Amino acid sequence: MVRTSLPGNPLSPSAARRFVRAALADWTALGLPAATGFTDQLADDSVLIASELVTNAVVHAGTTVEMLLRLEGAAGDEQPALVIEVSDHHPSREVRSDPEDHQDGAPEYGRGLRLVSTLAEAWGITYRTGLKTVWTRLPLDGGDPQPAADSDRRLRRGLRAAEILAPAPRRTQGEEREWSSSGALSFLAEASELLAGQFDEDMIAALAGQLLVPRLGDWCAVWLDPEAGGPGRRPRLSRVWHAHESRIDELRAVLEKDPPQLPESARGGAVTLEWPVTDGTAGAEGTVLGYRLLAAGRPLGTLLLGRAAGRRAHEEVAALVGDFARRVALAIGAARQYTRQATISRVLQRGLLPSSVAEIPGMDSALVYEPRGEGVAGGDFYDVFPGDSAGGRWCFALGDVQGSGPEAAVVTGLARPWLRLLAREGYQVSEVLDRLNKLLLDDAMETAEAAARMVAVAGGQELHEDPQSRFLSLLYGELVPLPGGAGVRCTLASAGHPLPLLLSPDGTVRAAAAPQMLLGVVEGVTYESETFDLLPGDTLLCVTDGVTERRAGPRMFDDGDGLSAELAGCTGLTAQGVAERIKQAVYAFGVEPLDDDMALLVLRAE
Repeated sequence: MVRTSLPGNPLSPSAARRFVRAALADWTALGLPAATGFTDQLADDSVLIASELVTNAVVHAGTTVEMLLRLEGAAGDEQPALVIEVSDHHPSREVRSDPEDHQDGAPEYGRGLRLVSTLAEAWGITYRTGLKTVWTRLPLDGGDPQPAADSDRRLRRGLRAAEILAPAPRRTQGEEREWSSSGALSFLAEASELLAGQFDEDMIAALAGQLLVPRLGDWCAVWLDPEAGGPGRRPRLSRVWHAHESRIDELRAVLEKDPPQLPESARGGAVTLEWPVTDGTAGAEGTVLGYRLLAAGRPLGTLLLGRAAGRRAHEEVAALVGDFARRVALAIGAARQYTRQATISRVLQRGLLPSSVAEIPGMDSALVYEPRGEGVAGGDFYDVFPGDSAGGRWCFALGDVQGSGPEAAVVTGLARPWLRLLAREGYQVSEVLDRLNKLLLDDAMETAEAAARMVAVAGGQELHEDPQSRFLSLLYGELVPLPGGAGVRCTLASAGHPLPLLLSPDGTVRAAAAPQMLLGVVEGVTYESETFDLLPGDTLLCVTDGVTERRAGPRMFDDGDGLSAELAGCTGLTAQGVAERIKQAVYAFGVEPLDDDMALLVLRAE
């Protein structure tokens, strides 16, 4: 088995082809038994499949691409086989599979899975957390002559592959006009599907060029205006794409010197501009169409499409490109809104979580925090801090605010400082929960919600008009070292939170607290705490519902005391070992990405 990692750029497909040929050559030189089944056809098919899958991953995902090749031995009726796996880190994107009746031939961004299904014995898609893998299986011949029926099958397969790979001839003007009418809707639908879900404005610009060239033009350039306009702020040339890749750098150098200036009246319509003169186009003539990229009335940039002499810009083509430019502008606007929201969420998240976690003398501790996603500030929070200046009392908390986004973030940002303040004022564990419950029900929270709405508007988020409940589940406790260093005395309380679990050195697991009402629901609730000793070797596990409610179909991770069973297998591990074991179990439980924040705190007495 060999593997490699490839960057998400246009050079990766050629690197993938070289890697496959080198791997086959190395295996042959090593004299592996399976290498006797290597043929020229296998080499050609595997190189072609690897190239197409990597092209799809680069264009549609835009992330680093992982490629793995392995040899599988014969098993039962199955022949030995070469397996190719190509993985990207954008699992929310659907794998491209173009319809077989694609009217304009193979698009420049790859032939999708049509070629894979034609050449491979079997193929499939596997989704893991943060990873999507497309795998194919190519059987090895083993040196045996193939019967005539199989030879006919191979011939049909080869002809089908040639049909898929054959480039479409360049259309005449009449054919292009006809296609711009009959194929416009399918082209725009394809473009919308490809641009949707892209949250990188430069990736959108790159996709725009690849969709237009050479289908509707000979070159394309996309300028992006700065978000914060002002004097001296020039547009940025994001991407240049040319039908002849060797001319891209030269064209970029010329275009960068003079950004296009389109009149204010050009709101969505095409403007004819001068053809840029480069060494490669000296004396050439052509048409340049310029389009303002507008979203919600705001200018976002400019798209230029160059059509060389002989490709006159018909009204139908100009209108089609104008519709396409509007879709590009909407995608760029959505990407910028997402970026603003993600930036605000990151800033909020940094303020919600402690910059550092205190180390408790005599305790081995570990913390895992996995936010659900980059775009939304979560409601989970944690803290470990000294309860007094003398260092004789240490406090810890793990909480989860109902909902997500700015409203939940503001409540989280208030709850954690309140906890610290109440603890350092000398309140006991149960008293801290009593007072925090009153604060959450207090009218002063209205001011916090108003601040949350201001933050949300700045990030382009929509909020519910109805008043939102401020439920908070919380596990809060304090630790006091026992005399002689023989462990610590733990006092804790759980308010609507998954119960903490205590693991003894003999492998027994029990709940370390009793369930109580959520905070911020009912006035006048009196909370109670429990006290027990954490002796050397005892481990206390605290989690949020992102762990216990991790789903795999209708089942949840903690169904049938699943968390207790997993913890029982962690006897003898360090705090970090326990944390990693539980984290891996949660991820392995379901194939879908996490749909909630996950936080867990492990405290082990030394």
